[in-house]
Amino acid sequence: MSASLTVSVVTYAPEFVVLVETLGSLARALDRAYAEECLGQSRVTVIDNGPGTRFAEPLRQLVHAALPAPFEAEVLSGHGNVGYGRGHNLALLVSDADYHLVLNPDVTLAPEAIVAALSYMKRNAEIVILAPEASDERGEPLYLCKRYPSVLDLTLRGFAPRAVRRLLRARLDHYEMRDLPRSEAKRGVPILSGSFMFCRRGPIAAIGGFSDAFFVYFEDFDLSLRAAAVGGLAYVPTVRIVHRGGHAARKGLCHVALFARSALTFFNRHGWKWV
Repeated sequence: MSASLTVSVVTYAPEFVVLVETLGSLARALDRAYAEECLGQSRVTVIDNGPGTRFAEPLRQLVHAALPAPFEAEVLSGHGNVGYGRGHNLALLVSDADYHLVLNPDVTLAPEAIVAALSYMKRNAEIVILAPEASDERGEPLYLCKRYPSVLDLTLRGFAPRAVRRLLRARLDHYEMRDLPRSEAKRGVPILSGSFMFCRRGPIAAIGGFSDAFFVYFEDFDLSLRAAAVGGLAYVPTVRIVHRGGHAARKGLCHVALFARSALTFFNRHGWKWV
């Protein structure tokens, strides 16, 4: 029996050129899954977090152009900026699909990504979230799997000068799980990035999806740890993406403050680790 899938994409002042590329790659990946008869039904929801209401109509036009019939697609607007995780919850928690994909608006999927994710999940019923093999626009590898962070790890990774990061490269490599073989699937990964989280929807909805305690940043870390209590997390290299973005420390003081506040919430909830 073919699986069903819902997809959520949260936007805030989106770059339309980038979003068009994301949705176009998603359409191609869904088409491949339909053609190989591993996907029976899908629905894509773009959650418009603003700012204001000026993006609502342009987003509707863009989404329906990128995902025309027979694709099922919708834009949710008018709720204001509820944050990243709560935005995804607007789609995830009302879905009745077998699987749900949490997707950043700056991620490009390989054509076979959905097929590979569905295939892995079907063969590994204990896995509740998988992470893909990721690279940046230049083809450099990204490391979406993480070990539990320390305050020192986060400070070094986000704020330390490049020379200091080079001196402590081995420490950061350990945190970013650079020792993870990139040619084979790996279960038991502690933490996954929220840029692409392919979820077994039922168990993730049962734990409430993303926590409302996080506005932005660390909601993916928190979800990973709570999800690991009900099932496994896995890295699956046959699921491939290209991801732009990240680097909160380079986005200005507002993002640094949001990052710090969410880090405080995360450590208070899951335990402090300083070094």
